Amino acid sequence: MKRAATLRADQTGVGTVEFALAVPVLIAAIVGIFEFSMLLWANAGMQHALGEAARYATLYDSSTSSHVPSDANIKARMDASVFGPGGSGFTTTVSTPAASTCTNCRLLSISYTRTMNLVFISVPPIVISQSKQVYVVS
Repeated sequence: MKRAATLRADQTGVGTVEFALAVPVLIAAIVGIFEFSMLLWANAGMQHALGEAARYATLYDSSTSSHVPSDANIKARMDASVFGPGGSGFTTTVSTPAASTCTNCRLLSISYTRTMNLVFISVPPIVISQSKQVYVVS
């Protein structure tokens, strides 16, 4: 009986147990913050690429006979302007919307796919997509 009371009153090792319980939660939180910041970085890169491609699409292109930037050149400008983590996760497209919507417009789209690496949690890939419709000089 005296031995059980002594063990209950003993406080040695409590800090180690609390540390062992708290560290996995802290590590998961730090990794989660890092992964979320990668998504924000990719979002900023997508916004930048869309803006650069939209500016280029509205320019008078003196290097072509029609003076209209081609879809391939607009896409190349968007591909060159995108930044963020893992360049392979970005997908860019340039398309012409339906004629009833706009006759001289292009739809610029970009998406980013990232598989989150959360240490203790498995999540499906996250896809961020953005698009912008721009008027092309005729």
